[in-house]
Amino acid sequence: MNWIQLLSLKRHGDTQPRPRINQNETRLGFEVDYDRIIFSDSFRSLQDKTQVVPLSKTDFVHTRLTHSLEVSVVARSLGRNVGEKVLEKHSNLIEHGYKMNDFGAIVATAALAHDIGNPPFGHSGEKAIGEYFANNKGQKYKEHLTDKQWQDLIDFEGNANGFRILTQSKQGSIGGLRLSYATLGAFIKYPKESLPKKPTSNIADKKYGIFQSEVPYFNEIANELGLISTGKNGDIAYKRHPLAYLVEAADDICYTIIDFEDGINLGLIDEEFALEYLIKLVKDTIDIKKYHQLQYKKDRLSYLRALAIGTLINEAATIFLENEDAILKGEYPYSLLDKCKYEAQINDIIKISVEKIYRCREVVEKEIVGYSIISKLLDVFLNASNNKYNNTMSNYDKLIINLLPESLQLPKDNLYDRLITICGFVASLTDGYAFQLYKKINS
Repeated sequence: MNWIQLLSLKRHGDTQPRPRINQNETRLGFEVDYDRIIFSDSFRSLQDKTQVVPLSKTDFVHTRLTHSLEVSVVARSLGRNVGEKVLEKHSNLIEHGYKMNDFGAIVATAALAHDIGNPPFGHSGEKAIGEYFANNKGQKYKEHLTDKQWQDLIDFEGNANGFRILTQSKQGSIGGLRLSYATLGAFIKYPKESLPKKPTSNIADKKYGIFQSEVPYFNEIANELGLISTGKNGDIAYKRHPLAYLVEAADDICYTIIDFEDGINLGLIDEEFALEYLIKLVKDTIDIKKYHQLQYKKDRLSYLRALAIGTLINEAATIFLENEDAILKGEYPYSLLDKCKYEAQINDIIKISVEKIYRCREVVEKEIVGYSIISKLLDVFLNASNNKYNNTMSNYDKLIINLLPESLQLPKDNLYDRLITICGFVASLTDGYAFQLYKKINS
C-alpha cells in the first residue's frame, strides 16, 4: 500500500480527481468529513446511548457521545504525531500538498464516528439483535437468506452498521454522508464480510465490518485506496488501512483509562486500589509533589488520567512508526497496544473494569431489560414491514409502520434488505427512546 492512494480525497460520485495540492486550506476536505459527522442525526443520538452504565442518569458517567468526542481528541494527537514523521520519511507526500494535520484530521474524523452504528444498551444491544435471529422468532427467516446474509443478522455488528450509516444512499442523498475515501478507510477496523468468521488470528479478522448490502461500495473504496485483498474463493476481505490502527488505539486508550475513571467515580472501584494501577502507567512522568497537593479525588484522578493518556499516545505512535513498513505491506497482525511496554498494566486495568464495572449488578440488570426491549421492537417492526410488503397489514401494523421514519415506511423488495433495514432502525434508537417505544407498544 502507498500513502498517496491511502490519503485519497475522493468521494462517492466524483468524476474528477481531488488533488490535495488544490485543496482550500480554510475548508480542507478531511475537515469537511468531521463537520458532516458532527451535524448528523446518527451522531447526535449518541448522547443517549450507553458507554458503561445503561440508562444511567449520573452526571459524570460517559455516554457514547462524550466517549466518541474524547476518542477523537486522542486520535487527532496520534494522527499528528504519526503524520509528522511519515512526512519526513516520505517527502513525495509534501510535494503533493499533504501536511501533518491531514493525518490528524482523518484519524480524528474516523474516531468521531467509530461508535455511530452501535445499538442502544451497549454491546449487549448487538448481542440482543443477533440472538433474536439465532434463538428467537427471527429463526423463521433463515431458509430464505444466503449464509452471509444470515451471518450478518445472527452476529449483528455495530462496526458494519456504522459503515452502512455513513455510506447508505437515500432519496436525494446518494452515497450517504459522502465522506472522503481516506476517512472511510480509516473507519473500517475490520475490512471483511461476516463470513468466514475469524479466518486468521490477524486483528483485522477479529470481527467484521461490512454487511452484504454495502459490499459493492466497500469494494469501490478498497480499490481506490489500494488496500491489499486477502479474500479467498470469492470472499471479500482486505488488509487494514494503516490509519485504522490509530483509530483503534485511540479507542483502546480511552475506554481503558476513562471507563476505569468512571468506575472510581461511581464508587465501583476503590480510589486507593485504582490509583495503584494508574500510577504504574505514569511513574516516569508524574510530579509527585503536584499530585499530593491536589486535595480532591476528582482532581487527582484527572491528573493521572491526563498523564496516562499522554503516555499511551506516545507509545502507540512509536509502535506505529517502528512498524510502518510492515503495516503498509499488510504484515502487522496486532493492535498497537497489544505490543506496547505497558501491556501488562493495561490488561490489569481492563481486568478490574470487567469485574467491577461491566459485570456489576446495575449494568447486568439494565442489559437484561435491554434484551427484552430490543427483541420486542424487532418482532413488532419486522412483522409490520413484512406484512406491508405482502399486503397483509392489520390495523395494528399500520399504526406500527407510522412509527418508522418516512424513509423506511416503504418496505424493500428484498427480504434481506427489509431485515437489515429494520435492524438498523432499532440500532439507531437511543436508550431512552427505545424504552419509551417499548412501553407504548406494551401498554
